Amino acid sequence: MPAKFFLLNQRLIMWLLVLIILLIPLALNFYIRVSTSKYCYKNPEEFPAQAIAIVFGAGIWQDGTPTPMLADRVQGAINLYNIGNIQKILMTGDNSTPNYNEVKAMQEYAINRGVSVEDITLDHAGFSTYESCYRAKEIFGITQAVLVTQNYHLPRAVYICRHLGVDVVGLGMQDWGKFRNDSMIYYSIREILAVLKALWEVHITCPKPI
Repeated sequence: MPAKFFLLNQRLIMWLLVLIILLIPLALNFYIRVSTSKYCYKNPEEFPAQAIAIVFGAGIWQDGTPTPMLADRVQGAINLYNIGNIQKILMTGDNSTPNYNEVKAMQEYAINRGVSVEDITLDHAGFSTYESCYRAKEIFGITQAVLVTQNYHLPRAVYICRHLGVDVVGLGMQDWGKFRNDSMIYYSIREILAVLKALWEVHITCPKPI
């Protein structure tokens, strides 16, 4: 009996540890969403006008054109630009090789839809959300902005920017119901892990990107 009882306790402890390991990331994601909810909007006319919007990269096709998710982000900024809620757009993304240039694709998309090239600034080294937010303040001198990205990504982006000293609100673009469910499941799971990385960078390591 004691041996069986000991094995039972071991299994119980193991399952409790597994449960805790699974619950901590979910709890941290919930915390990020709750703590940023008052800064996140879905209607561009709900928040005060800002001087500049920051648009994050989200991938390009082999022909150099934006993926649907990236096009949606840029279109969100274009909509703000057209109604006068912003005057400038900072496009930040991955241009790590000559053959992969997110910001050029974003710029061309916006220009083709009426945004003046003089109102667009490009950050070619926005390799992650943290790096984009850090560089927005330290390299481009931005202290106040509206972030434009999908709803699933917006809380993390707002959290990072605000903790790095950029006073931001965010415009969330539709994701669930617009993009394929399997894609959104993948992005949502990845976001859970990305939040852990963001908290580690913002509060522990505080790296300084190039």
